[in-house]
Amino acid sequence: MKKDPAFDAILGSMNADVFAIQETKLQEGQIDLELPGYTQTWNYAQRKGYSGTAVFSKEAPLQVIRTIGAKQADDEGRVCALEFDKFWFVDVYTPNSQNELKRLDVRLAWDEAYRNFLAQLAQDKPVVTCGDYNVAHQEIDLKNPATNHMNPGFSDEERESFTKLLDAGFVDSFRHCHPDAIDAYSWWSYRMRARERNVGWRIDYFLVSGSLTPNITSASILPEVFGSDHCPVELTLDL
Repeated sequence: MKKDPAFDAILGSMNADVFAIQETKLQEGQIDLELPGYTQTWNYAQRKGYSGTAVFSKEAPLQVIRTIGAKQADDEGRVCALEFDKFWFVDVYTPNSQNELKRLDVRLAWDEAYRNFLAQLAQDKPVVTCGDYNVAHQEIDLKNPATNHMNPGFSDEERESFTKLLDAGFVDSFRHCHPDAIDAYSWWSYRMRARERNVGWRIDYFLVSGSLTPNITSASILPEVFGSDHCPVELTLDL
């Protein structure tokens, strides 16, 4: 909020129908955010200064779900699922496996619960889900795959788990539109001038139910938008 341009200015310039963020690190009442024309939906972690998600939508949701039945991380504010007339919109901040993959078991249990959660929603109406999935799916999705196979975010287990999510009926919108795009990343380390050198990872996704694939107009990454070690990703659907 204190950067230039500020968060509310960036949101306003994009004029998105739905705008989702992850890792808010906020508790209720810590910020006074005025966003005319948007309904605000927040999910706060029980632990202060940690995790958290939020969705700002021009249309008020019919209902909101904030837990997925994953005992490992359901108290960390990682999901905002909003039901709209034609689809479910789900914002997610996936747990990081952490150094030496010490939280990999939690991560994989979360992935399974999240996959089942989306599949259950999809029985009702199509799903659009976006967020920080904390995994680069294929070697094309990060700058240095050869040196990262045992690191969090590119382990074989995490990549296989993401494949299972796609196999459950969801489409990676960016790869659908840009199957061979290289050097297309959404996160860069703050170290070693990584963003300046574009040594990055694509770990932020918009996934959609397969039935919505014909409705995809465009899917983009917006590296020109600063303010975080991530940049926004964008999806346009014709509904």
